[in-house]
Amino acid sequence: MMIYDFAVGQTNPETFPAEALKRAALRAIDLEGAAMNRYPGAKGHLALRELMAQRESEREGVSVNPENMALMNGSMQAVTLVGQALMSAPGDLVITETYTYSGTIAAYKGIGLKLVGIPVDAGGMRMDLLEARLKMLPVKPKFIYTLTSYQNPTGTTMSRQRRIELIDLAAQFDLPIVEDNCYGDVHFEGEKQPSLYAIKPDPRHLYIGSLSKIFAPGVRLGYLLAESPYFQQIVSRRHDAGSNYFAAAVLAQFYQEDLWGHCIRANAVLLRKRDLLLTALEDAVKETCIWSRPTGGLFLWLRLPEDVDLVALKALTAARGFYYAEGQDFHVEGKAVHFIRLAFGHVPDASINQGIPVLAECIVRCRQSNASGQFASLFDD
Repeated sequence: MMIYDFAVGQTNPETFPAEALKRAALRAIDLEGAAMNRYPGAKGHLALRELMAQRESEREGVSVNPENMALMNGSMQAVTLVGQALMSAPGDLVITETYTYSGTIAAYKGIGLKLVGIPVDAGGMRMDLLEARLKMLPVKPKFIYTLTSYQNPTGTTMSRQRRIELIDLAAQFDLPIVEDNCYGDVHFEGEKQPSLYAIKPDPRHLYIGSLSKIFAPGVRLGYLLAESPYFQQIVSRRHDAGSNYFAAAVLAQFYQEDLWGHCIRANAVLLRKRDLLLTALEDAVKETCIWSRPTGGLFLWLRLPEDVDLVALKALTAARGFYYAEGQDFHVEGKAVHFIRLAFGHVPDASINQGIPVLAECIVRCRQSNASGQFASLFDD
């Protein structure tokens, strides 16, 4: 049976730079073999931090100090440490999008935080609804967590105007903003939006980046960018003796040789896959479904007709070898919703073309009426 795996969010293995990384690994061992026998410390590999600061500076147009950066064992370590550092007690509130990354939901609930979801539309988190919720809450949230660009799971990107409004609202209510920009390098169409710290610097802005999304999940390297006193509060909570020094040394050598070239090549392939998926959906489900058009990242958010039996659809698609992520996995309250996330980054082209008709057939078979799927918009919930 053919397998069509649209469930796992990872980039294209075809663009993994194996030969270049082999050369980088040999150089790293020759130059830093002795250092690999020592623990890297809380901030991590200096040369890679300097390169990441250079990359952020070039991408965002502002100066970034590598001394305000700490490498992490994946961006999720930074997400978790930030939550632990900013919370006071179990039950503390965190503002986020109604739909956000399932790993973040699990991590924050696991340490006792309570998530307050704000609806999104094509421009990201709704600022009018955020302001209304902040005025109504009986207690002050500890921080706002947001995926501003190529959001997981919706694929949406927050507009510049809305970013400014978010910054102003956070300042008005004296709230830190945790900007998770883990897909920042995975940009393949249109104008790239600036990060919050580049729009209006503020010590309450905490920034998280990733190296796994553009390379491969197995790299397990991310980074935190923050200022005093938050930087010290967060980094002091790590007890792992630092991030993977060997991986950092190899990537430092790789980036010295090819800082932006790999991103350009990988994103060109992701754009092609995004376009294949959009075409396949248009051909197969345009009468019944509606979906996002991501300009970066690895995910597309698809809305199903309300009469689809979600349990039956999950079972039938799995029986046909088609896998996706259920919308309820990303809902902060775990509600069953008529959305699914399709991850396209690693899916072979042929599987995109062959798999979407399988999904379309399963949707038809799991509907409880023959009504056309008419939606005012992707997000009119």
